[in-house]
Amino acid sequence: MRDEKQSELDYDEIAAAVRVLSSVAKINEAIDIGNAEGTYEALRNPETCISNLDETNADRYQILLQESKRAKSDSPCDLLTHFEICSCIDQVNQQVTEEHQRIEAVRHINQVIEQGDPKITLEALQSPEAKLEEVVEAQDYRYHVLLVREKNKKTEKSQHEEMELWLEEIQTSVDNANKDAQFGVKLSEGVENVNTAVDEVDGDKLLESMASPELAIHSVIPDCKGTYLEKLQEARQKKKEQGESGSGWMMSRLKDGSKFYYNTHTKEYKWSRPDSVVKDHGLLNKEDIQRVISDVTAARDRELFLKSNENLVVKIQSTYRGYQARKTYKERLDFMKRQLPLILKIQSKWKMVLQRKRYQDRLKYMRDNEDAAIKLQAQFRGLKARKAFQARKKFFNDNVAAVIKLQSYFRSNKARHDYISLMNEANPPLPVVQRFVHLLEFGDIDYAEEIELHRTRQKVVAEIKSTKKLEDDLDQMDIKIGLLIKNRVTLQDVVTHGKKLSKHREDSIQMPKGLKGLSKACHDRLEAYQHLFYLLQTNPLYLAKLIFEMPQTKMTKFMEAVIYSLFNYGANQREEYLLLKLFRKALEEEIESKVDKMSDFVTGNPLVVKMIVGFNRNQRGQNSLREMLNPLINEVIEDKHMKINTNPVEVYKSWINQTETSTGKASGLPYDVTTEQALKHEEVKALLSESITRLIEVTDKFLTAISSSLDKIPYGMRYMAKVLKAALEKKFPEAAEKDVLKIVGNLLYYRYINSAIVAPDAFDIINVEADKQLSNDQRRNLGSVAKILQFAASNKGTSFEHYSEFGGDSSYLAAMNDYIRQAHEKFKRYCVEACSVPEPEHYFNVDQYSDIVTIAKPSIYISVQEIIDTHQLLLQHEDQIAPDPQDPIHELLEDLKEAPTVDELLGTDLPEDEDMRKMLQTQLGKTEISLTLSNKFEVPEDDQADVKQLLVRTKRLVVDVVACQTGDTLVQILDTPATEEQEEMHQALVKKRDERDQKAKIDSEGGLMRQQSMSGDTRLPLGIMKTKIKKNLQNLELNEMVTRKNGYQDMVNMIAQDIRNQRRYRNSRKHELMRVRETVRSLQAKRAFYESQIDYYNRYVQKCIENLQQRANNRKSKGLFRRGDGEKKVHYESLKYSAARLHEKGVILEIGTLPTNQFKNVQFEIKETADPGVFEVQAKFMGMDVKKIDLVFQDLLQLQYEGVAVIELFNDAKVNVNLLIFLLNKKFYGQGK
Repeated sequence: MRDEKQSELDYDEIAAAVRVLSSVAKINEAIDIGNAEGTYEALRNPETCISNLDETNADRYQILLQESKRAKSDSPCDLLTHFEICSCIDQVNQQVTEEHQRIEAVRHINQVIEQGDPKITLEALQSPEAKLEEVVEAQDYRYHVLLVREKNKKTEKSQHEEMELWLEEIQTSVDNANKDAQFGVKLSEGVENVNTAVDEVDGDKLLESMASPELAIHSVIPDCKGTYLEKLQEARQKKKEQGESGSGWMMSRLKDGSKFYYNTHTKEYKWSRPDSVVKDHGLLNKEDIQRVISDVTAARDRELFLKSNENLVVKIQSTYRGYQARKTYKERLDFMKRQLPLILKIQSKWKMVLQRKRYQDRLKYMRDNEDAAIKLQAQFRGLKARKAFQARKKFFNDNVAAVIKLQSYFRSNKARHDYISLMNEANPPLPVVQRFVHLLEFGDIDYAEEIELHRTRQKVVAEIKSTKKLEDDLDQMDIKIGLLIKNRVTLQDVVTHGKKLSKHREDSIQMPKGLKGLSKACHDRLEAYQHLFYLLQTNPLYLAKLIFEMPQTKMTKFMEAVIYSLFNYGANQREEYLLLKLFRKALEEEIESKVDKMSDFVTGNPLVVKMIVGFNRNQRGQNSLREMLNPLINEVIEDKHMKINTNPVEVYKSWINQTETSTGKASGLPYDVTTEQALKHEEVKALLSESITRLIEVTDKFLTAISSSLDKIPYGMRYMAKVLKAALEKKFPEAAEKDVLKIVGNLLYYRYINSAIVAPDAFDIINVEADKQLSNDQRRNLGSVAKILQFAASNKGTSFEHYSEFGGDSSYLAAMNDYIRQAHEKFKRYCVEACSVPEPEHYFNVDQYSDIVTIAKPSIYISVQEIIDTHQLLLQHEDQIAPDPQDPIHELLEDLKEAPTVDELLGTDLPEDEDMRKMLQTQLGKTEISLTLSNKFEVPEDDQADVKQLLVRTKRLVVDVVACQTGDTLVQILDTPATEEQEEMHQALVKKRDERDQKAKIDSEGGLMRQQSMSGDTRLPLGIMKTKIKKNLQNLELNEMVTRKNGYQDMVNMIAQDIRNQRRYRNSRKHELMRVRETVRSLQAKRAFYESQIDYYNRYVQKCIENLQQRANNRKSKGLFRRGDGEKKVHYESLKYSAARLHEKGVILEIGTLPTNQFKNVQFEIKETADPGVFEVQAKFMGMDVKKIDLVFQDLLQLQYEGVAVIELFNDAKVNVNLLIFLLNKKFYGQGK
């Protein structure tokens, strides 16, 4: 301002400038906040001196100002100046003005279309405000026709009187008209080329012209090109006689029937025929050409038909000619016999003449064909040379084994050298990498293994859920059998439940229909849930916070029903990696917020630890425990003489019983004694010493097996021990290492291994039949071993008087202290080694880009009720788990709106009856569906995210280029143009890859597909790919990822590392496939065990049925199991009571609003049905049928078991459950008689 004024500024000018600068600063501050309304208010401040503001453009002002400020972020001052702010405002206003002008231009085009004048339509299309592309003046008539046609079509479709075309539709019509013109020109040029070929009598050119795709001449046979030329010339000559020729104008019809006029001389074309256009009769059109071609081809087909039947024709002709020849021969023979002397004389003269002539002719022929003779001699010499070559070739063929051996030795030596170079050299040469680059491609075997792994994982999840459901049903079977014994419930109901159990094993999971319906709303909801569960999977923070926000009573159910389903029970490496991330976050959160001292972790029952142990006791972890402990536990169980007992009183009593049993005399010793009194007997001390020695021996075997089987402990358990150790050291930095290792040992041994030793039958460590259980001695032996191992893990064995299992004064066990101290040292080393595991990212080879490059999209199997429960919990605790308003989970929950009901989610209609509706909702809630998860947002970026993505894409491009083009260095390949053969090789590679991907997608039912974002650039030609590679390499060089100085050897080294990693991945996949197969076999074995229990229950029920039938034979034929004799009809009993009578018995409490004195008019008939345990109850009022329902006796017992005292029948009558059961037992089952 001072420079402009060229003098010193006064106070008012400085104050005005300061006010403007202050307002500019406030504008910059509002821009940083990101609130469009705040920014607009700052712009409206009169002190800013900014005009032309429009409140409707506030959001645009905000966006453009933010972009401008972001562009200045690298400058020393990133604040926008007053001029820059004004420029942004003017730019937004200009954009809005241009948009309004464009809308008016489109409206004007719609108006002029109705006028029917192509010229006016063309002027409207060429309007600069419309900004339409590629509007050609010669296309005015075609533009008008297509626009009118499109507008009419849109009007008919919408069923409105007037519909206007949108800008995109107008541009599409313009593009279609241009394409039609291009097609018409190419079609006309094709016809012109055919006419030219006919003029030039060039058969090859004719065939080439007719092969034009636009001309689309069919039934062309190359062998008939001469005939085509001849017939086309004739057709053209006939057409010339019909009218004038030489104007060059021809008419062709397009696919939609439109006429297209084209001048072969001037190359101009028209869509309508003015008076100046005169048809050239000397030119054949497409229809004339096709007619001639079809006629010639038909004649050719006739000729081929005759040739195909040539044998039959020849046979007929030969038969007739034979007859004629034999007849002529006989006549001639007769003549010759009569003229024989003259014939001989004539023949001798003629032979002489012929011989002389032949000699002269031969002599003349040799003189005239001297060159041919020389050529024949050359051919003979060539024959000799070829014979010598064949002899040499035969020599090699006779020694082919030696040749192959030499070639094999050379090739194997070179391959070995290249492989060593690839695996060991820091900078392997590019030709070596090219030799092995094909290993990065997914072959048929890779896809087959991926598909098998994908399906086996699905099978594992289905088997786990099916086995869990079977186990729950077995628990219900126990309850029903208990109710049977208590209430004499009909056994047929239990049998029916058993049949349901058997059927459960065969039922397949029915897929839902509603959520995956073919509508946009269903698809949007499905996609939103897939986005939500992907975010919950990949970001452990949400579930970790949700776990601690939920009440403890709901957590167990939520963990089993939702978390394990969300992570597919850790069925593959990805899900296990993500689940471990959740456990790590939750464990760190629990230690940080809920553990005040280290002993809290041991004395309490941390929720996350239960989750960790529960997951690692899944089938894979169970297999590890079984493999580690099964032989030792079986050894303890099968040793019938092993009786480990360290309680002196129990040993004393056992000794007294054994003495009296063997001698048959009373010992005279007291039976009830104290520990001190029992230890006074030498026999008791000897037995105790023997038990302790045996206990140390067996415990040492277990400790040795556990210590040597560290690699069998699941990685997840070891990693959680590592996380626990690090979290405790961070929370309690002053704690000694031995104290931290005690806590780690508590996790690894007490919570994970100890239970499997104490109750091996419950944890499927051993196979125990349903009718054979572990004895008390066996359980005590295993419990003693587990207790000593627990003391060793926690170093609590030096003072046993704390533990009630060994009594008060346990000095007699002091001999075990030395062993426990030694065992504790082994446990410390064991815990330290267990914590020495790599991070999950390295162990599973997973990072934030794994979901982008992987073939198989992640999917989960989850019930509808679990989806709804998760949705509701997230909505309830949304602010607690995501306090940041910009958190992406808010957007996903906003997309889903409120949590739907089961019938809304499945798209089913439920009956109005409330009880039936609740029952159906419960059943439908168990329906499982598959969700293919996807990420709605970009991959989380870090400082190098874009560079890493660019590096991955560049490597993919380089791999495809070097696979098709050879060279010594990458720079040489990029600078050398690709040949046609190399381009064809690349396209063949892309085609083969697409076919393999399509086959894998079909075989895996959509489970496997390549990410299109990673494979799109590889479809480009090699030349374009190399241009992109050069540009990408320059960007990578700016980020110091590669350098041209060494010929981009860094890129070659990274590709070589990818080849090595691919080998490791294939080996890892094979091992995982073996593990998953073993898991399936183990689950099937567990399923077989449950089935054996079912068979045992069925045999038990069958025995009860036989006993009940025997008792029923002693009384009148009543009850549930009545059968007719022979063909005799089965009789079902029924009872009739008035409501007043049932009210007196206390069965009916009230009937709606009906007064008690009217109960006598209500009759109830209870009748047995063909289905045992089901009664038909019919209500009548004044002798008229009112309602009828089925009453299931088993449901009544279940209600009694759950403590329900009163239920409603017919939605009106309130009934006492206990008295109704008593009535049915008394009248139908004989109970109480």
